[in-house]
Amino acid sequence: MSNIELQRILFVEDEADIQAVAQVALEAVGGFTVAICSSGEEALQTAEAFAPQLILSDVMMPGMDGPATLAALRRLPGMADTPAIFMTAKVLPHEVQQLRASGAIEVIAKPFDPMSLAQQIKDIWRRHHA
Repeated sequence: MSNIELQRILFVEDEADIQAVAQVALEAVGGFTVAICSSGEEALQTAEAFAPQLILSDVMMPGMDGPATLAALRRLPGMADTPAIFMTAKVLPHEVQQLRASGAIEVIAKPFDPMSLAQQIKDIWRRHHA
């Protein structure tokens, strides 16, 4: 059992209002350090220097979607095994299965509860490292 504490989250989300709510949920409530990227391209420019422990990404984004962004991030040095969680409104079982198949350890449904998001992520992190 690993006791690595989650601190740095790379958050990829194209909608500013969701970015703002999630930032409060993750930083103020969760105590995480969060790098917010508005696109897959921005995530690729930010990821290496930020060295996230977890990637939290929207699925539906213009340009590179979540799975394409994750695939590209996985090719960066040191990012091949970084756990990823997708956030999406599309949570039918086959959709969740496809997202897991594309490399996500979990899928969080949107809209999410800002007060419980950080705990939800901590629980997923713990299960992943158990």
